[in-house]
Amino acid sequence: MSLASPVPASARTATWRPLLRAVLPAISLFLVLGAIGWLNPRAISYLGFNLMLNLAVPLVLVTIGQMFVITVNDLDLSLGFFVSFIGCVTATWLVQAPLLGTAVIIGAVVVYGLIGALIHLRNLPSIVVTLGMSFFWQGAAILLLPTPGGKAPDWLHMVMTIKTPYVPMPILAAVVIAALVHCGLKRTAYGAILRGAGGNAAAIRQAGWSLLKIKIVAFMLAGMFGVLSGLALTGLSTAGDANIGNGYTLLSIAGVILGGGEFVGGRVSPVGAVIGALTLSLASSSLLSFMHVPPDWQVGANGAILIVILAARALIAKREA
Repeated sequence: MSLASPVPASARTATWRPLLRAVLPAISLFLVLGAIGWLNPRAISYLGFNLMLNLAVPLVLVTIGQMFVITVNDLDLSLGFFVSFIGCVTATWLVQAPLLGTAVIIGAVVVYGLIGALIHLRNLPSIVVTLGMSFFWQGAAILLLPTPGGKAPDWLHMVMTIKTPYVPMPILAAVVIAALVHCGLKRTAYGAILRGAGGNAAAIRQAGWSLLKIKIVAFMLAGMFGVLSGLALTGLSTAGDANIGNGYTLLSIAGVILGGGEFVGGRVSPVGAVIGALTLSLASSSLLSFMHVPPDWQVGANGAILIVILAARALIAKREA
């Protein structure tokens, strides 16, 4: 009677390590939730999640926008400032002159596509170009709204403050965004082309696809989600502020990386990016507040949380090699 040969330990390891890397963002989120529940059990409730995740939707949207740029091996250092500019347009022109406000927002998305074209045609570092654009967006926002003010459109405020039954609106919105973007990027032919452009641009070019068009599409998608983030943020805050979204640039990058994305190779995860954004939203406000961390130390504490998670990912990747 023949006995089946045992599965080598290396094969078993090769099976569970990629799985662990994939679920690491979810593990991070549950650890943060566990810590919040331990510090303040009342926060783990319908009302508690509504309060803790009040500003999570704009962060989720801007993280998805950054994810599209990272998909094609670029980085956008202007996205947070762009969100602030859209917020100022929303609180002023979109209320006072809706046609003008809509035209400006559409034009801003077109400008984002032109930025992608410039980066590709001139082979410029995206970090340098988008850093320059950050000053442009911030300057335009300050010229439009020198001091916080304006008013969010009534319809926008109503949409962003909807109270959904059973499941808090921010969680429901995050699930819908993750599902839609996952289907678009992971389950469609053009989504595969976008990811392929980041993983093997030469092969995509040889297959007959235009890398210029791909870059333009990726940046315009980033601009579209930046617009949605600016609209959502204005709808929640009910006013515009030229500096309200500036911190979103680094948070969006951290959310993508925290969610399993890589800076090169077109390796991104829409679901992971959304989970990363939710984790950062909870860690940067509720968790650190419940731990009585002074506001001046909270940015550093966020960085420490991110470093720990990235170190765990690096350890897993090293063992896979």
